[in-house]
Amino acid sequence: MSLLERFDIALVRADNPGPLTLSGTNTWVLGRDPAWVVDPGPALPAHLDAVVAEVSGRGGAGGIAITHDHEDHVEAVPALRERLGAPVAAARGDVDVLLGEGDTFGPLAVQALPGHADDHLVFVAGEAAFVGDAVLGEGSVFVQSRLREYLAGLERLRARRLSLLCPGHGEPVTDPDTRLGELLAHRAAREAALIDALERGLRSEDELLDAAWADAPPQLRPVAALSLAAHLAKLREERPELGG
Repeated sequence: MSLLERFDIALVRADNPGPLTLSGTNTWVLGRDPAWVVDPGPALPAHLDAVVAEVSGRGGAGGIAITHDHEDHVEAVPALRERLGAPVAAARGDVDVLLGEGDTFGPLAVQALPGHADDHLVFVAGEAAFVGDAVLGEGSVFVQSRLREYLAGLERLRARRLSLLCPGHGEPVTDPDTRLGELLAHRAAREAALIDALERGLRSEDELLDAAWADAPPQLRPVAALSLAAHLAKLREERPELGG
């Protein structure tokens, strides 16, 4: 039995693959009588039909939870809310329930984990967590702000000793401790390369990207620049002598 089956979780993946969405945006459905939806995804008719069918087969919807309000995660919210007749909960926006650190929504416990987006939440249900774009099933996440809080949030998530992470993109993560350790080590390596570049006197965005994000594909360079800015903001607080 897979961990998804063990925890009664279904993955409904949208057909919107791309450089940032990987194989598509993941919508998750957990539990039954009622079922709970995490991240409705894009407003593609086939995707909406698949989510509604999964929820209907589980006895209807108790609620719709949103990890963050990036378009590929929330475009389907109005249509899904209408079709399921369920309340929508998130950290901000046109929702029925506003959520923050320590709140609960049905079976979901809320941990705030900003960084990828300021409103980013993680939903924990027992040994599983729905992590949105704070953790991907593969590759690294772009962090556009509040890097220190993001790293601390990953550490807190790791301390929960979870068995399963359900990301916004990519496959389920069945070894959360290793995956979270990889992400923390990745950020530490980026920071070390950036510090080295600053100590060598490099200052322009292009110079710093070439030094610390040389592996970023050209189409993702603007996204890497967001992460660069987040790292620089962190270093300005911690190491002002670097002059970044």
